[in-house]
Amino acid sequence: MAEFQYCPWCAAPLVRAAGTRPCCSRCDFVLYQDPKVAVAAVIEHDGGILLGKRAIDPGMGLWSFPAGFVDRGEPLEEALRREVREELGLEVDVERLVGVYSEPGHPVVLIVYAARVRPDSPPLRVGPENSDVAAFPPDAFPPMAFPHDRQIIADWLRRPTPEGVR
Repeated sequence: MAEFQYCPWCAAPLVRAAGTRPCCSRCDFVLYQDPKVAVAAVIEHDGGILLGKRAIDPGMGLWSFPAGFVDRGEPLEEALRREVREELGLEVDVERLVGVYSEPGHPVVLIVYAARVRPDSPPLRVGPENSDVAAFPPDAFPPMAFPHDRQIIADWLRRPTPEGVR
């Protein structure tokens, strides 16, 4: 993530003492660089897990779960439904939390939910961020776009379904 170099209020250079947040050298404004929140969905479909082959960077040409950033003030579950609708054309219900993922030095906190396709959902389609969509069995995933993708499926497999049976 690029560091800010100038104060957003007065344009003076920002300074940083060891271990502190960036601070304006003129007006003492403190810059809080909060993380960005994203959501992802693990969706069972046709005997596998739905993945999209990314048509954009990062990870272009690799596969990942339907995911995206949460807009300010948007409930997490609604952001998840919106992202799945945009990327796969499907309407889903959120079932349960799979996990929360972050990495040192990476500005994104990823919140992953298990979701299921609603009976009244439109058919699966390829959205503009993907070049393909397909369902893969958890033990035969294609090359994945992000380091945490395999951990997500491992966590999903460890947790029981709401009925307690997998």
